[in-house]
Amino acid sequence: MPKSPRVVLVSFGADQFATLHSTCEQAGFVPVSYAYSRSKRPRQRSSPNSGRVVGEVLDAIPPGMDLLLPGSADGLATALSGYHPDLIVVYGFSWKLPETVLRLPRYGVINVHTSLLPRYRGPAPVLWAIRNGDADMGVTIHRMDGEFDTGNIIVQRGGIPLDDDITQKSLSARINPVISDLLGIALERVATGFPGTPQDDSEASYAGFMEPGFSHVDWSHTARDIHNQVRTFRFMGSGRGPLAQIDGRWVKILRTSTTQAEGIRVDCADGPLWVTEFVPAEPPATDGPAPR
Repeated sequence: MPKSPRVVLVSFGADQFATLHSTCEQAGFVPVSYAYSRSKRPRQRSSPNSGRVVGEVLDAIPPGMDLLLPGSADGLATALSGYHPDLIVVYGFSWKLPETVLRLPRYGVINVHTSLLPRYRGPAPVLWAIRNGDADMGVTIHRMDGEFDTGNIIVQRGGIPLDDDITQKSLSARINPVISDLLGIALERVATGFPGTPQDDSEASYAGFMEPGFSHVDWSHTARDIHNQVRTFRFMGSGRGPLAQIDGRWVKILRTSTTQAEGIRVDCADGPLWVTEFVPAEPPATDGPAPR
């Protein structure tokens, strides 16, 4: 009787690991280790919230499962080789994996990316979808190669709504079943050697991290653009918002409305925007937008 394929899961949170783990088991793959990137880039200091996330993963991880916390790509490659994986499944890992990792498993390395590739390649596809005011988003599972999000597409699906008040929690509830369904299909295909479909590079766009200037509101932009800017920050986490000046006061804007609502009306490039929730803030250390 053939042995069940061994799979290493690489992800960014307890909920995501659980989704990958259960789907792999249902498909007949055996998870043998988890790996979590404690920094946005190899050989950098750990991210501020990495300790909290590791604690949550450890609270939920199955008994006997190893959790790797690599500090470098070379260290990750060395550690993974000891598990003899047949497949590596990645979801939300910001490092570029070296060839030593990509060549390690016989079925290759596949990645769950939260956009309809080739659109929004890069580390922040959902943030850019919200920032651009997209009505919906998609999920792609693709083979990983030497570049970011450029490998052959195994399966993808669109039409996942992005509500005006979208949060990480509400999106996870909506997207996790889609990821589980698509991953089940992808696992079946990679086990048969399906190479995937090449991406059309002419349709590609990049979704990098938000630039520093995005943390300041410029009232000369359109009301919709500023509203989506606030939505993007709110999705990043509760209590987060861009800085702005209103009537000479520095504030952090937490919520806005493009239709008349109780709050402060501010005139933008194309019309009014209502600031419905904000908190006082210290002036930025660098020059912000010109006061109104």
